[in-house]
Amino acid sequence: MSWLQERRQFVKALLSNPTAIGAVAPSGPALAAAITASIPPDAGKVLELGCGTGVFTREMLRKGVDPARLVLVEQDEAMSSSLRTQFPQAAVLQVSAQELSRHSHPEMDGIGVAICGLPLRNMSGAHHHRLLTAVFDAMSAGGSMQLFTYGVRCPISAGVLEACGLSARRVGFVPLNLPPASVFSVARLV
Repeated sequence: MSWLQERRQFVKALLSNPTAIGAVAPSGPALAAAITASIPPDAGKVLELGCGTGVFTREMLRKGVDPARLVLVEQDEAMSSSLRTQFPQAAVLQVSAQELSRHSHPEMDGIGVAICGLPLRNMSGAHHHRLLTAVFDAMSAGGSMQLFTYGVRCPISAGVLEACGLSARRVGFVPLNLPPASVFSVARLV
């Protein structure tokens, strides 16, 4: 996808549903590198939530992740269609991330790691709880979810994390993104 096509697709989605996008520009290469840094090529299945234009997906492929091991979740119809074209070997689910379950989406079985590109600051605690429950229910024991936010604190409250048996820690800051972003890793409590 060309730079111009990506920007066009992003702006169209932003104008049609700004709260579902939650950003002023597509994530940049520095954020894509930071959020995918801990994903080894042999991580097993990788779940990506809120793929948008595929910036993080392309970075994972660049790092050697097998495209057939990707489960891409994007609710926007045009973006989902574009993801299917760009990544024909990946499983693309056009569904709201809060409605995921491995029972209704068997593609989620055996997830080793997840990346979240969703606008978490625009969601309620109840949405966070449903999302985390679905993701970690499908994830192997040592798995984690990487997410980013434009704030300095984790966008998921300590109460929701605790209720789900999870903890979050900040693993990076990306000043070269528009806007600058913090990267967090969410994992099960030990």
